[in-house]
Amino acid sequence: MPEQLSPADAKLQQDMASFIAAQPAIPETGLDATTTQQILAASKAAGFFQMTQPKAFGGTAANNLQLSLLRDELASHNTGFGHLVFGPGPGVLGGCDEPLKSAYLEPVLQGLKRGSFGFTEPDDAPHPTQATIDGDELIINGQKSYVTGGNSADFINTLVRVEGKPTVVVIDVSTAGVTKSRVFTSLDGSTHAAFTFADVRVPVSHCIGKPGDGMPRAMGQIGDTRLAIAAQCVGLMRWTLNYLAEHLQSSDRSGNPRSDSPVMRLRFGELRVQAYAARSMLYRTARLADSGENAINEGIYCKIFSTNALTEIVDSSIQLVGGNAVVEGHPLAKLYREVRSLRLAEGATDVLLGNIARGYFELGKGRL
Repeated sequence: MPEQLSPADAKLQQDMASFIAAQPAIPETGLDATTTQQILAASKAAGFFQMTQPKAFGGTAANNLQLSLLRDELASHNTGFGHLVFGPGPGVLGGCDEPLKSAYLEPVLQGLKRGSFGFTEPDDAPHPTQATIDGDELIINGQKSYVTGGNSADFINTLVRVEGKPTVVVIDVSTAGVTKSRVFTSLDGSTHAAFTFADVRVPVSHCIGKPGDGMPRAMGQIGDTRLAIAAQCVGLMRWTLNYLAEHLQSSDRSGNPRSDSPVMRLRFGELRVQAYAARSMLYRTARLADSGENAINEGIYCKIFSTNALTEIVDSSIQLVGGNAVVEGHPLAKLYREVRSLRLAEGATDVLLGNIARGYFELGKGRL
């Protein structure tokens, strides 16, 4: 738990709290360009922006415990600017060779280019996105139904079957034959896109790693993100329970605190148990990962439990606060929309439960 932090990590948590308090208020209309740039500059000056980036590129490569601690603290304030604080990591481009390193990885880490991730195929696709090799080029055909961040991306890290072997290929969105077929906004307010690829030609050198490395690379990126989602969730649990506690301590129509009600106390107690369990799970798993242990399955545990628990905590808080909490503009109504998508992000809950069973029965992985 965060109670057993080193002095340096405890200071890191305090620094994040101070950083949050010093940032400008978010306008009612949402983040504008000026406020965004102010927060980005402040994050870089404070050293938080670089903590998710490799040391070879000027980052500080913080460990799992430190990043979990900071993401927990950041989310516990429900600021609305959490996505600006940490810089982009290398993702599937990590360890890539030239020309991808100079043309894509370095500009991404500097904030000069934006990548996206194309993994999901449409249910009615006649075949997976695939490529044939023509000399020193790939010819790619297919479609992706959900390209995360695709609407504002410069390129797509695309899972492609290169002559039958799953491979991650970098495809510029401006390449001939690439069509943005649909733009959509998900429940949490983020915008994504669907793409089609018709005889798209890219250099063979745009393959990240060797043909056949695609699925491990894709799953590696997803695995790295699950602990980050769990940390965000436990921070939002803290914010929600603090909001609910303030409401329950206020007076009802009779003039008595709402927390005097046995029903309210029982429900509030149940929610705090879930938050404590989720937070304990997060910090144990972060420490396991930092020790060099294989913690892939434990990361899945954290993601499943924290997203389910946060959903329950927000939903129950709305129920206890009452009708005002479902009115457009209420912070709990906004949060309800945002958190629902987390149970699908980086692997749907039911799929991940199956992966946990497979990890145990077939690979002997995962601990209790």
